[in-house]
Amino acid sequence: MKGAQFPDLTAQALPGAEFALHVTPGARRNALTDGAPLRAHVTAPPEDGRANEAVQKLLAKALGVAPSRLCLVRGTTARQKLFRLNG
Repeated sequence: MKGAQFPDLTAQALPGAEFALHVTPGARRNALTDGAPLRAHVTAPPEDGRANEAVQKLLAKALGVAPSRLCLVRGTTARQKLFRLNG
């Protein structure tokens, strides 16, 4: 994700860890803001899972893991999402 802004979450990259996010699709830029819950802004539209995929890639980059290790547990069509880091 070229030009994306995100916090360093590598210390939280533990197997089984869950990450709650509030997602804003169709944003001007990709960004991840630390907080409870994490806030993700992605440029991808909320169509055909494109925004979910963009959030997954953004979170994986912040965690320093491969996107395939993140599983969307809840919130496929909602702005509130829960991802789990698989070991």
